[in-house]
Amino acid sequence: MKKLDPRSSLLIGGEWRPASNGARYDVVNPATEEIIGYAPQAGAADALDAVEAADRGLQKWRRTDPWTRSKVIRRISRLIDERRKEIARLITVEMGKPLDQAEGEVQATIDLYDWFADETRRVYGQVIEARKPANRQYVTFEPVGIVAAFTAWNFPVLLMSRKIAPALAAGCSIVCRPAEEAPGAVLAIAACCMDAGVPAGVVNVLTGVPGEITSTLMAAPSVRKVTFTGSILVGKMLMRQAADTVKRLTMELGGHAPVIVHSDVDVDRVAQMSAVSKYRNGGQVCAAPTRFYVHESKADDFARVFAERAGRLKVGDGLESSVEVGPMATRKRRDAVEGLVEDAMSKNAKLISGGRRPAHLNRGWFFEPTVLLDPADDSRMMTEEPFGPVATINRFSTMDEVIAKANGLEFGLAAYVFTNSLTKAHETADALEAGVVGVNTFVASLAETPFGGTKQSGFGREGGFLGIRDYLDAKFTNMEFLD
Repeated sequence: MKKLDPRSSLLIGGEWRPASNGARYDVVNPATEEIIGYAPQAGAADALDAVEAADRGLQKWRRTDPWTRSKVIRRISRLIDERRKEIARLITVEMGKPLDQAEGEVQATIDLYDWFADETRRVYGQVIEARKPANRQYVTFEPVGIVAAFTAWNFPVLLMSRKIAPALAAGCSIVCRPAEEAPGAVLAIAACCMDAGVPAGVVNVLTGVPGEITSTLMAAPSVRKVTFTGSILVGKMLMRQAADTVKRLTMELGGHAPVIVHSDVDVDRVAQMSAVSKYRNGGQVCAAPTRFYVHESKADDFARVFAERAGRLKVGDGLESSVEVGPMATRKRRDAVEGLVEDAMSKNAKLISGGRRPAHLNRGWFFEPTVLLDPADDSRMMTEEPFGPVATINRFSTMDEVIAKANGLEFGLAAYVFTNSLTKAHETADALEAGVVGVNTFVASLAETPFGGTKQSGFGREGGFLGIRDYLDAKFTNMEFLD
């Protein structure tokens, strides 16, 4: 058989192959709207093949000792490091983020595999003292089984690696369905897994629009766990489907992060930090700071500095040097953001920066970094996850008022606080309903820290010492000695 390019193939059972029906689709660069390649459109037959391959791989991998698994995962990290430039470029041309930000995503991915290479050897059991001398009671942990993983396009390699790395560490096999917009970067990570010595069938990748892929994997009884990063709507659908076969779930379902800026801060410094962080990855970040609540004594100054900084951000093709904001990943996403801005302005929000497609860019799905002042609480911008380069700034006067507004939505992924008061820092962080709280920082996720949400932002944690837990089953053994 002709050797296929891994970046335009399915990976099933250790083999790179086309879709069984020969179907494929175009992959488009969002900065130029040009077709840059193609990927197979997997169907039900491919998904069933992947499940069967994953079952064969599971039987071997789960019996591989943790020290050996650790060495293989460490090699994955090193191979990604060696190929970081190529992988970063794939991320940029497929989903649009500036190249330096893509390289940052690759570094975070390297860190993730490095972390879980160590976690592989830290799956500790427990001995429970028995009530009788003739008893021994202990708890051990075993891999949950085959994992189905579905991810979004905004951090294609990091999001999928948050699922592959702990699955491998726990001894599971996995079937991955990356976002159809950015398949090549994930396939490049899968190639690193194969080249590092992961056995055939342990990591499988199915590309294409969800359709038959998702429904087939969700119906398969041998798929024991589902992990998903994406919208609340799709997450709820997967939860309903998972009930039929009682699959374990990890759900990271997005957010609409509030930022509380107290009156005791250096407002210029915080506003500058906020603008840079907000528009990272074009605002297409589930933990992105979005709803800025600034104390009324500093709100106008904050808005002025924030808008000025946002207006200086360079927008363009992510492959160009010094570009800070790339395109939206899809035309649909750009159109959605435009609709949110129009709705907010129709309800008397003041546009103080951006709000348009850049005049100097006649191709690509670009939208200017946008700042809205005092949008109405009932505007769609304030109630729906914008997932784009738009920030809102509102003013507050009391702690009770701002906490009520910050916690007023069903999102609960990330939240941020800025203050020079230790008392206010603790008081505000404790009151916020979020899985991640940043105090005087916008860093929400690291390889060594748990990431996940509350309320309708989902459940389960990825990364850190908790990241491996959802890939393991606890087994209690009660052993009694016979006379």
